[in-house]
Amino acid sequence: MKLRFLSNHKAAARPETVTASSKPLESSLDANVAEIKRRIGSSSDVVFRSLSNPASAFPSLTFIYIDGLVNADLVTQAVIQPLTDCRDLLEPGLKNEKAFLLIKEQILTVGGIKECKTVENLLGMLFEGNTIILLDGAKTALAAGTSGWETRSINEPTSQGVIRGPKEGFTESLRTGTSMMRRRLKNADLRIEEYKIGRRTQTGIALVYLHGIANEQVLAEIRKRLDAIDTDSILESNYIEELIEDGGMTPFPTIQNTERPDAMAGGILEGQVGILIDGTPFALLAPATLFSFFQSSEDYYQRYDISSFLRLIRFTAFFVSLLLPALYIAITTFHQEMLPTTLLISLAAQREGVPFPALIEALIMELTFDVLREAGVRMPRAIGPAISIVGALVLGQSAVQAGLVSAAMVIVVSFTAISNFVIPSLAIANSIRLIRFLMMLIAGSMGLFGIMSFLMVLLIHMAGLQSFGIPYLSPVAPMKPPYLKDIFLRMPMWKMKLRPSTYGSQEAPRQNLPAEQPQAPGNPPEQQGSEHS
Repeated sequence: MKLRFLSNHKAAARPETVTASSKPLESSLDANVAEIKRRIGSSSDVVFRSLSNPASAFPSLTFIYIDGLVNADLVTQAVIQPLTDCRDLLEPGLKNEKAFLLIKEQILTVGGIKECKTVENLLGMLFEGNTIILLDGAKTALAAGTSGWETRSINEPTSQGVIRGPKEGFTESLRTGTSMMRRRLKNADLRIEEYKIGRRTQTGIALVYLHGIANEQVLAEIRKRLDAIDTDSILESNYIEELIEDGGMTPFPTIQNTERPDAMAGGILEGQVGILIDGTPFALLAPATLFSFFQSSEDYYQRYDISSFLRLIRFTAFFVSLLLPALYIAITTFHQEMLPTTLLISLAAQREGVPFPALIEALIMELTFDVLREAGVRMPRAIGPAISIVGALVLGQSAVQAGLVSAAMVIVVSFTAISNFVIPSLAIANSIRLIRFLMMLIAGSMGLFGIMSFLMVLLIHMAGLQSFGIPYLSPVAPMKPPYLKDIFLRMPMWKMKLRPSTYGSQEAPRQNLPAEQPQAPGNPPEQQGSEHS
């Protein structure tokens, strides 16, 4: 006598709204199956299969899975075959409690098995790719770990490329992300806490940090803000970023995002807390300071002098991108006496036939370049770069020849745009784009006095910002000289013995290296003697 499969059947009821209160499973198999069908509706990808004993009048066991979310081979080999081939289930008079323990502890061969006591928990496990096993007479269901949906392979990050360093980035799989962190931080203090956020999406969120290094107050605040999220959906990391970042109207980002596992591991080692979101390759790092957006993971993969030089270039590009168009407008409009006579005559000759003032001219060129950049991003990859480059060259040259803009303005806008791309973080670069337009308007109306006043207001605003209780300009304001070795310049590794307290990390020392650079050993005694002889 063998167990036989009943005919496959799908849920047939209309979907209804899931109630907020948890509904416990009943002992009746038919009642549980009916409730699940009522909850999920008539979905063609949800498969219900039942096993029955011919001596019984009703199916004694039903398992449910979603086609496309499970590994079909694993379901067959680890769930179906063990249940159909096990003769212990065919014993007459087998009690439901004993059958439940037999299935859980002996028959199923999958790696992970969890118990579900409520319908809500059961559905959550079902939508994660588990195979649900319901036994008649048992008020607890089993969830066998059989997930196996298609995922994107690990590739090089597209937004944060490096010349020297790891070439792998996060993928949309949450478990792949946590495994990458485990592979880099092989330490028992690495903690991973998982959340389910989103009433409709039930998106998996992983909080990653090092116990004993991350600030407990920062951790408590992040947990509090994550627990307070009550929304329908979380589809990308920016949903989480906007819902947990510090309040206030500010153009500056207070949370980092990265798709590089090595950058996230480096931040965690310095006391930051990582947040991985299922469905996106961009992870979050909090808290963040202004200076963390100018640091690249490649800074630590090459010599400190080269890294320091490149970091100074980034800060210079930051000020160029922020101030160059505004300074050009202010000087050519209000402060012509600041220019050398030769340069002033040259600029006046170029602007002789231009019908617009410098402010309107700069706004037209900036908006034109932003349109070209967006067009290059949205167009197909095969033609996007060509269209953007050719469009910029043709439009710029044609505008100068037509007398709509001056050649100097084309140079200013082009160099400003190039400087904006030097900044490694796209988040802070986009913030500068917005502030630059406001800066140009102020320069066109109040000149250098307006620029300096606006910069003072901007500095005061940044000094008042916080990221999860950490000052945004730390460790410059408040000033902490011992922790300035990795801000504007990168000191050698053997000089950075203390972990920076920028993120409120608990453990200060991070290495026990000599205070001076190791020196090459002298000649061996026998060689020295031969030389003297």
